[in-house]
Amino acid sequence: MPFIKVKTAFTLTYEQETKLKEGLGKVIENVPYKSEQYLLIDFEDQQKLWLKGRKSEDIVYIEGAVFANECHFGYEDFSREITDLFSKILNISKDKIYIRYEDISAWSIAGNYIDRTF
Repeated sequence: MPFIKVKTAFTLTYEQETKLKEGLGKVIENVPYKSEQYLLIDFEDQQKLWLKGRKSEDIVYIEGAVFANECHFGYEDFSREITDLFSKILNISKDKIYIRYEDISAWSIAGNYIDRTF
């Protein structure tokens, strides 16, 4: 199950959030065996984000956590497309979009524990 957390220093409109959600549902397909069907997204706007010692008003920080993709297949295309998506919808420069990846080796859903190491 992929999980994407989005933090912005500014307020997201409902329209922007909806367009981003729809776009992320398509972009996640760059990662093999991942789809919107299992995608969990968290939007956190109005965050206090600082860059280079200054409070930044036009910055986006994205965390992408993916289960069972330790080789990071598809991340290059995912990175490019997610950056394009956020730049277009939020009208911000691509150099203000930061993405951090996390490998998930164990996960639980509906009380079922899944461990990649087995």
